[in-house]
Amino acid sequence: MRIFILAENGQLGWELCRTLAPLGDVIASDYPKVDLQKPESVINLIRLEKPAIFVNAAAYTAVDQAEHEQDRARSINATGPGILAEECRRIGATFIHYSTDYVFDGNKGTPYVESDATAPLNFYGKSKLEGEQLVQEAAGDYLIFRTSWVYSMRGTGGFISKVLQWSRQQETLRMVTDQISNPTWARMLAEVTAHIVARGQGYMSERNGLYHLAGSGFASRFDWAKSILELDINKHEQITKEILPARTADFPTPAERPLFSALDCSKFESTFDLKLPGWQTALKLAMQ
Repeated sequence: MRIFILAENGQLGWELCRTLAPLGDVIASDYPKVDLQKPESVINLIRLEKPAIFVNAAAYTAVDQAEHEQDRARSINATGPGILAEECRRIGATFIHYSTDYVFDGNKGTPYVESDATAPLNFYGKSKLEGEQLVQEAAGDYLIFRTSWVYSMRGTGGFISKVLQWSRQQETLRMVTDQISNPTWARMLAEVTAHIVARGQGYMSERNGLYHLAGSGFASRFDWAKSILELDINKHEQITKEILPARTADFPTPAERPLFSALDCSKFESTFDLKLPGWQTALKLAMQ
């Protein structure tokens, strides 16, 4: 089985390259060799490699910057994936795509299920929702996994790295209590994807559709940061003495965020008989 992974250097793509490697012949690529703003660069590779599975881990995730780079965000998050899904249908490949909790406005007050009405508050969310719709309209074999607050221990730009960095620079941290969702370790997301791919194209084709797939349970940014500091294996390097609660309104940003965007993953769990562990358990494993 030939598997193509797009965005091999991203936090999810890097993990997918490792979890999918035992399942077949993995071909991985990334920007600038392939560029979703120039979909023909990816289409040419698809036609050359002829994968049975195409896993799209590419995304424009700079939420605030997307407000000012709308054409680029739309190309990477919407029109590009739509073209890829059409090409996969043409060659009979299964297309796996990841979306976001930011397709919701956060006003429901309880975890969202797949049938809830979408109403993104920012352009990033709008572009990801458009991508979902274009993948579905391509009418091939596809799985769309909506996830949330994906993190990795690689790199320095993620939430965990930032919290650890701040803890070594500031005696007091302020974290919002009113943004709530499911922290999701990229490795767990990749491992569950591998479990599904291992069951074969026929199995996936019978379960075509959109699913919520995120860490079990939900937390605020405040709760998440507190747990990060408690699990820090180099806690002796911290100078932070307290974490104070704050509100989203205290930190104005170009893009509005949904407040309660936690995802209910029960449809995924019942369909695939798989479940991501509780976010606290995954965080502990990641930080170890």
